[in-house]
Amino acid sequence: MPAPEYPHADPPAPAATKEVAPGVHWLRMALPFQLDHINLWLLEDGTPEHPAWTLIDTGLGNEATRAVWERIFADRLGGRPVKRVLVTHYHPDHAGNAAWLCERFGTELWMTRGEYLTVHAARQGAAGYSTAAQIALFRANGLDQARGDALLKRGDLYRKLVPDFPFSHRRLLEGDRIAIGGRSWRVFIGYGHAPEHASLHCEELNVLISGDMLLPRISTNVAVRPVDPGSNPLRMFLDSIRRYLALPADLLVLPSHGLPFRGAHERIAQLEAHHEERLAELQAACAASPRTAAEVLEVLFRRKLDDNQIFFAMGEAIAHLHYLYYAGRLARSVGADGAARFASA
Repeated sequence: MPAPEYPHADPPAPAATKEVAPGVHWLRMALPFQLDHINLWLLEDGTPEHPAWTLIDTGLGNEATRAVWERIFADRLGGRPVKRVLVTHYHPDHAGNAAWLCERFGTELWMTRGEYLTVHAARQGAAGYSTAAQIALFRANGLDQARGDALLKRGDLYRKLVPDFPFSHRRLLEGDRIAIGGRSWRVFIGYGHAPEHASLHCEELNVLISGDMLLPRISTNVAVRPVDPGSNPLRMFLDSIRRYLALPADLLVLPSHGLPFRGAHERIAQLEAHHEERLAELQAACAASPRTAAEVLEVLFRRKLDDNQIFFAMGEAIAHLHYLYYAGRLARSVGADGAARFASA
């Protein structure tokens, strides 16, 4: 299977930008996690008489990121106003500075309704978007008390990383076409990674701003969350990325993490194969003896996991087990301890 190609192998320096397609500029912000960066996009907008910018995603809402933005404003925006701030989904590295940017430039936030409301739920710890609710879900899937207590000490980090958020937005819908700089960008809504993740495709440029839905080297986190504990997000995710197969094979993909790449069709095939390999391994492990999600972490993840990684790994393990259960490849039962276990169907 051909590997993806990387036409822009060197990311822009801090507070610098790089044009990757006509009118499409790449900038990168640091993240204080193992995944240490996010790619953001500046799109030339407006008219020749009144030039402007559209900003795609915003970085974490912290002082370090805002300091980089200040340098971008001074050195790269050329005095042009910002016409809109578009956020692909609710995760804090994407939504963290949305309010700050909208207020600074007096502009609108563009976002899907599901992602917009999820930001507000996560900031308030409502509708299951709290650490306590997350730990209750993990405990119901076999996580031991000690590791649950360790996660609880992390607290609810979301509000710290998204310190404010607008109280109105312009709603994005599937198939919407947004005019940006004289070009049409079509909205694709994807599921599984987030409630209603928006990606943007420009046919004229043959470019897809994929957000987190299609990444070149790592697999997107797909997790069951307390708001929908019986969900099957892995099936939704795989169904969503298969829709990109209708786009040209030489499409330039602009992901939120990693390098811009060509070879979306090959990358989708790689991701399908990767998940099927993991699913087959889980199915075999559960055939040997009934397992909880906590008991299959070592099957899915072959490295020692810290508390932050456990948070993501547990949700992903549950998602893979649910996929097998809904496909009829595993049976599910709840034991006397209240934990769900999966075994041969």
